[in-house]
Amino acid sequence: MRPRRRRLGRWACLVALLLSAAVCCAAPISSAISASTALQAGADSQETVADGGSTADIPPRMLTAYKKAMQQLGRHVPKCRGMRWPILAAIAKVESNHATGHTITASGDIRPRIYGVLLNGAGAGGNTTSFPDTDGGRWDGTALGERAVGPFQFLPSTWNTVGADANGDQVADPHNADDAALGAAIYVCGNGRNLTHPAQLKAAIYQYNQSTAYVADVLRWIDQYTAAANNPGMDGVSGTVHTVIEAALSQRGVPYSWGGGSIQGPSYGICCSPSGKSGASIKGFDCSGLTLYAYARAGIRLPRTAAAQAAIGRRIPAGLGTGALQPGDLVFYAHSPGRDSTIYHVGLYLGHGQMINAARPGTVVRVDSVTAMSGYAGGARLL
Repeated sequence: MRPRRRRLGRWACLVALLLSAAVCCAAPISSAISASTALQAGADSQETVADGGSTADIPPRMLTAYKKAMQQLGRHVPKCRGMRWPILAAIAKVESNHATGHTITASGDIRPRIYGVLLNGAGAGGNTTSFPDTDGGRWDGTALGERAVGPFQFLPSTWNTVGADANGDQVADPHNADDAALGAAIYVCGNGRNLTHPAQLKAAIYQYNQSTAYVADVLRWIDQYTAAANNPGMDGVSGTVHTVIEAALSQRGVPYSWGGGSIQGPSYGICCSPSGKSGASIKGFDCSGLTLYAYARAGIRLPRTAAAQAAIGRRIPAGLGTGALQPGDLVFYAHSPGRDSTIYHVGLYLGHGQMINAARPGTVVRVDSVTAMSGYAGGARLL
C-alpha cells in the first residue's frame, strides 16, 4: 500500500506538478461461463484502461455481431430490459479480446477456433475441478473433458441451454460471431433481467464469472464502449477548434484520475482528491489535464490547473449565460462564482449546451450538459 501524499489543494482538478509514469499492463482476467471456474480464452494481455474510449479496438465484423444480437434478442427473451451492445462488447473484450488475431468470415465464422484450457482438474488456468465432457468434442474439440469455446468462452454444457442461430444457417455455433453474441445476450438476460438497474447488471456479469475483479473489469469496458457509442457531431466546427474538440472526444471512456493527464495524453495521477480518492493507480485525466491535452494537440500550451486556465484568453463572464459560449471555449465552475480564485473545475464546450467533461473520481471522460456541474463561472475563449 502506497503512503498517502499530502493534498495539494481543495479543488477537484488542482495538481501542482505534471507527472510522468510508465505504462502498466495488467494481466487479463480469464473466465468461462461456470459457477466455479475462471479460465482464460487465450494468452493475450491487455491494458486495464485503454488510451481512448473508442470502438477502434473492436473488429467491424464483431461490432456488427453485437448490434445484430440486439435486434434479435426480443424474440428469445422478450422480458429483458436494458441490454445494449456495449455490454456484449465488454464481455467479449475480457473473454477473447474480440477474437483479435482470428479470421472472421462474412457469415461470422471465426477461424481458427478459440479454445480455453482443458478443464480436467490439472490446475491449468487456475482450475482444479474436473468437468466431464458433455458434447463428445463437437464444440471444444476433445472428448477428454470440457473446454470453454468461442469469443464469449461458453462451456459446451452452457451453450446447450442458451445457444441460438443468429445468422440463419440453422446451426447454433459458439464459434460463430453472430450466434455467440446472441447466446451471450440470452445468457446475460436470464429470465428477463432489467439491466438498467446496476445491481441486476452486476449480478448478470457475476453469473458469467463469479469474480468481483472480473465484474469490475467488464463494467469498466462497458463504460468505455458506452461513451464511444454516444458520438456527438461537430457540424460547422472546423480548423483549430475542430482539432481541440476532436482530441478531447477521442478520450471519452478514459477514467478520471486525480492529477492525471499531460500534453502527451492519459497518465497516472496522485493522491488524493478532497474526497480521499487516489489517482496513483489510475491512468487517465482530471478536468484540467484533459483540457491541457486537447489544446496541446493544436499547439497551445495551457497552465495545469483549472483556476490558472481561467486567466488565459478572453474571459466570458458568467452573467452572459451559457448561451455566450462557443465550441472550443473553456467552461469554468467555482465554489464562489465571481471569484476566480475559487474555480474548482473546467470543461471543454462542445456546443448545443454540452461539454466534454472529466467530472470526478469514479467517472470517465464523457459528454455532459454544462449544467452538470454547480457554480457556473463563465468561460474563456482561446481560439
